[in-house]
Amino acid sequence: MLPTIFLLLACQLLGETFHRLTGLALPGSVIGMILLFAWLALVPRERPTLTIVTGWLTAHLAVMFVPAAVGLVNEGEALKADGVGLVVATAISTFLTMAVTALVFRWALNRFGPLDTVETESDSPA
Repeated sequence: MLPTIFLLLACQLLGETFHRLTGLALPGSVIGMILLFAWLALVPRERPTLTIVTGWLTAHLAVMFVPAAVGLVNEGEALKADGVGLVVATAISTFLTMAVTALVFRWALNRFGPLDTVETESDSPA
């Protein structure tokens, strides 16, 4: 588990370093994700361990929002001035993110998913 967490943090760090050194318009976290993708393409044996660790991190994701929520308390004036706009922007961007994620997941499942499909009742001949 620790080597996999180190891999995630190393990709993040390399991405941030590359972003700061080059001034590239992509955020460092996105560059780190691309580096992680390249690493997983080159070293496929890392995938099962990464799946387990990311599942654990996702299960405990709520804990990671605590510092962000505490930080919002200190921004009361900004929230008072632009709170409605922030809520609308967050709702719209969340919806768009979920829609794009679902479309990409559906495409990837059709492209890379298992070849044997489960026949549903509506698919079977009567």
